[in-house]
Formats: sequence, C-alpha cells, structure tokens
Amino acid sequence: MSSSAFPQMAVPISSRLAVTLNSSPVAPGDSRSQWSSVHHSPHFLLSACKQEITRSPVELSSDGARAEIGVKTGLHVWEMLWNPNLRGSHAVLGISTQNCPLRASGYNVLVGGESQSWGWELKTNQLWHAGQSLGLYPKKCHLEAMKDFKPQFHISSQSKTAQTPFPIPECILLILDADAGTLGFIIEGNFLGVAFKDLPRGVELFPAVSSVRGGAIIRLRYLNGATRDPPELMALCRLSIRQYVGDERLNKMHKLPLPPQVQQYLVCSQ
Repeated sequence: MSSSAFPQMAVPISSRLAVTLNSSPVAPGDSRSQWSSVHHSPHFLLSACKQEITRSPVELSSDGARAEIGVKTGLHVWEMLWNPNLRGSHAVLGISTQNCPLRASGYNVLVGGESQSWGWELKTNQLWHAGQSLGLYPKKCHLEAMKDFKPQFHISSQSKTAQTPFPIPECILLILDADAGTLGFIIEGNFLGVAFKDLPRGVELFPAVSSVRGGAIIRLRYLNGATRDPPELMALCRLSIRQYVGDERLNKMHKLPLPPQVQQYLVCSQ
C-alpha cells in the first residue's frame, strides 16, 4: 500500500497528544522501554538490553510478552518495531493487565484473546478483546474513503477476517491514554483513531504482544508521556509555531528576529 494512504485515514489529535509527540523522546535506556524478564513465554528470548524479544521456532504454540513497567494514569507513547516479513499469522500488539496469559497451545490470538487484554492483529487488521473480533481498524468509515487504493474487504459471517487487509509497516506507535481509558495507534505520523475505549481505570496496563512466528523480532521503546494536566501555554505556542513553520524550514529558525534563547527553544524538542 502507498504510504500516502495513511494521511487520508488520519483523525485529529488533542493538543495534549500533539505536544507529547512534539517533545524529545526519553533516553533509549529508560526502563519503560524494556520487556519483562519474567512475564513472557519461555519461547521468547530476551536481548541483553531487554528492549528486544525474539520468538524461537516452536510449532503449535502461541506466545506472548509484556513490558516490564505498566501505567495506571497519564498519556503514554511507545514505539514498536516489528518487521512485516517476520510476523506470520496471529501477530498481535496492544495492552494487557498483569493477568493476561502469555502462552497457549496451537495458533491463537493471545493479546485480546480474553478479558484482560486488548489487541490489534496486524495481518488481518482486526481488533480483539475477550476472545471476540471487534471489527477492522482503522475504522471502515475511514477505509471506504480510500477507493483510489482499492482496498477490497470481505468479512465472512463466521470468521470476520479481512480478506485483503492493509499492510501495516514496521514502525507502530502505541498511544495509551490511561486517564481517558483509550488506546490507539499511529502509523507514519498519522493517528488512526481510537481503537479501544472504556479501558479499566486505575488498573496497571502494559504494552503487550503475541506471536506464532518463529524468528519474529519485536523491539520496544518508550518515547514520552504526559500527566492529565493540560499542556503549558508555552508548549502550545511552541507547537503552533513549529507547525506553521514546518519541519523542512526549522533549520532556518535562526533567521527570525528573535532572541537566541527563544530560537533554541523553538528548534529543540523539550
């Protein structure tokens, strides 16, 4: 699929999320970027830095893993890297509570396979929760506008699977608003809308994945977060100026008749 399709599927984002995305990411070694050394299937091998997991080539097994650290409040953004050629069937990412099962026999959706997790199956574009498919994501109302890209969807009454799903690229941003109880995803800088709502409040939620593909490699990185407080006025002004100037002209910010400190603040993410 042409990457130009994603902007047409995007939905508006809040100023809180916009400021968060426009801020510098936390250090790569942050503990929130690590997979749990305990809470993963034995068929997942954890890298020394704990930011990468690799599934062993085991047949007839569905295997999951979750992050080391979860969240109960705030808005949070994680980046997941998962090569599309190393996904296979039942490639799911999303969030879970502490009680989500992380291994099952056969080939199944683990994240979203029961009531303690919510998952997006990347191969079929299906959303899963409590063992039920909740339909396509991005929402069909957005996809119907993509006739130029000719997405041909057929959902059978039994399997409810998309016969010709949209290919999802390697990099996916997971957007969890624990205060609002919502989960969504960003592809190529475009927010595709809320995938799940009414998530449990005050319950620790963790980024989670499940896979059946031997050799699947999944990398996790926590990018940034925000409290439930509204963004500061200075941050909103900075965001507005950067959006007006555009990324391609940020390197010319020094030409503006502004004090050096202001120029530096506008150019560098905070």
